[in-house]
Amino acid sequence: MSILSSFDLTGKTALVTGCKRGIGRGMAEALASAGADIVGVSASLEPEGSAVGDAINAMGRKFTAYQCDFSDRSALTAFTQKLAADGVAPDILVNNAGTIKRKPAAEHPDEMWDEVIEVNLSAQFILAREIGRGMVERGSGKIIFTASLLTFQGGITVPGYAASKGGIGQLTKALANEWAGKGVNVNAIAPGYIATDNTEALQNDTARYNAILERIPQGRWGTPEDFAGPAVFLSSAASDYVNGEVLVVDGGWMGR
Repeated sequence: MSILSSFDLTGKTALVTGCKRGIGRGMAEALASAGADIVGVSASLEPEGSAVGDAINAMGRKFTAYQCDFSDRSALTAFTQKLAADGVAPDILVNNAGTIKRKPAAEHPDEMWDEVIEVNLSAQFILAREIGRGMVERGSGKIIFTASLLTFQGGITVPGYAASKGGIGQLTKALANEWAGKGVNVNAIAPGYIATDNTEALQNDTARYNAILERIPQGRWGTPEDFAGPAVFLSSAASDYVNGEVLVVDGGWMGR
């Protein structure tokens, strides 16, 4: 096998959550460009005619859309049951869907905390468990979580988000410990400061935006396209001996 062919995803099916926009869309399109068919999931993903679906179809790849509200445990259960009923058995799971709620800790209500933990951590585990079970039975699979700089740092006014992303780092390692020897690679990608709707509040705060920019050695905020290479690498045979890793994609932020 040549080194370039080890990145080829032809014949693979990737399930990508939170794929409608931002980093999730960037990763879904990257996996399709490497040859994978995509099963896309988002709370508001259109059954037909979505921008991400049209882009993937234009590459000659198959795109299948599902909707799921990951804050609703019953909706997630119904979704996993529908996948099984439809015969969907992904080779790759990109557990990317997430949310963030900003409020100082002393004013952070239970509702915010509960929603963020449910979407960013509990739903991530449940989907990985349900999809991962089939991967373990088949003896092969790739699971990628979207972690965060707040997997390592505490952040400001986002206690639930920081707790959930810290948990994702540990969940990545826990699942890798159990499944690496069974042919399933579990890893995570930790984005730095990326220009998406998830960071809109920071981008609109001129002082914070500039302070963040000054600390990034590469001198710019990231874009969803910056996740194409890491996503394909961790989804492909090129990463077959990589397990439990949290790959930081941050323009050098964590090195400062």
